[in-house]
Amino acid sequence: MARLLQSGGLIAVLALGMVMPGWLELFTIYEITIYLIMAVLALSLAFIWGKGGIMCLGQAAFFGLGAYAWAVAAINFGPGLPAIAIAIAVPALFAAVLGYFMFYGRINDIYIGVITLAVTLILFNLINSTSGPQYRIGSALLGGFNGMTSVPTLTWPGGTPLGPADIFRLTVAVLVTSIVAISLYLKTTPGKVVIAVRENEYRAELLGYHVARSKLVTFTLGGALAGLGGCLFANWGAFVSPTIFSLVQSAQIIIWVIVGGRGTLVGPILGCIALQWATTKLGTQQVVQVNLVLGVVLAFFVLVVPQGIQPMITKALRPLFRRETKPATKERLT
Repeated sequence: MARLLQSGGLIAVLALGMVMPGWLELFTIYEITIYLIMAVLALSLAFIWGKGGIMCLGQAAFFGLGAYAWAVAAINFGPGLPAIAIAIAVPALFAAVLGYFMFYGRINDIYIGVITLAVTLILFNLINSTSGPQYRIGSALLGGFNGMTSVPTLTWPGGTPLGPADIFRLTVAVLVTSIVAISLYLKTTPGKVVIAVRENEYRAELLGYHVARSKLVTFTLGGALAGLGGCLFANWGAFVSPTIFSLVQSAQIIIWVIVGGRGTLVGPILGCIALQWATTKLGTQQVVQVNLVLGVVLAFFVLVVPQGIQPMITKALRPLFRRETKPATKERLT
């Protein structure tokens, strides 16, 4: 029953996402699109951390690399499918190289978190110091702390740029497809190994599974998905800057996953959208400091609801489905 509801919900979200831009104002389309793009980023960490058990505190690194890779590739090669491939491949390759040294070097989970966070801050300072005209890749100026402006937007095969409504629909399609792809992957043998490694790494290794390889694949796939989110972000705003690698950005992703429910896929998406909406609304007033509210929310969920939003909702709804199944069981017995 739960699987049927999940499948129906995803189809409904996809269908709704295709028609919603026709009902909304342009500002609302922009606002919801950025929520959904960040939800793709939250989903990538949900896969790495929640399903794979890999404590990555620097998921923003792959998101930022995807955004910058798109900007550089779109300027040099044109805003088409090759640029999307590069925007996914660059963060995936970076995650593969970084993950190889971490997992095959048997580095502890806590140090993995520290290393990924340090890498994010290194990228922030590196990109931040590329403000001179000599810092260019092909025709693309990196722009330093000013960022890269007028980034080309993805075009249709005929050369027409995608409008805000098209990027909205594309983001919805990417989000739903990613949830389905991760869910199907976790049902395969390599996906079940991912869960086994998360539950008990040493037991999985004793049973003959290659733990380091499983972690490396999980980390690389999560980096690729975060890079795709960064590509969508660059298309949304036609602008990228070093703040995309900032410490605040990295911390927010972790809060989204904790609030939504670590170990779930939909929960971090709900947590991301809810907190993004709350942050936007709180940012319009001068009474309460936004970061203070986010800190209180995080403390509340860690202390009172440690499992997060989705497990809490699932637990509350479970008795309703039990009542529905009991009469059917009686009929079969009689």
